[in-house]
Amino acid sequence: MKGAVLCGSGDNDAAAEAVLRQAIDVARQQSAKLFELQACTGLARFWSRQGRPADARTLLGPVYAWFAEGSTLPGLREAREVLAP
Repeated sequence: MKGAVLCGSGDNDAAAEAVLRQAIDVARQQSAKLFELQACTGLARFWSRQGRPADARTLLGPVYAWFAEGSTLPGLREAREVLAP
C-alpha cells in the first residue's frame, strides 16, 4: 500500500521503488505468491511509466507465469494489463 501511495504522489520515486522492492523481498521470503504478484505488478507499472517496459516485463513475467489457474483473479488481470504490449 505504501508503495502504491508513493508511486501515485510522484514526489519521491526512489522511495517508491525501494518500498516496492522491499515488499517483493518480504513476499518471496514468506512464499506468498499472490502478494509477490501484487508487489511486482506495482513495480512493473511504475517502471513502465518511467519508460522501462522491458525491465517491467522481465520482473513481472515469471511471477505471472507461476499462476496456471485463476486468470480471473483481479491481481492477474492487472498483471496481464501491465504485460500487454
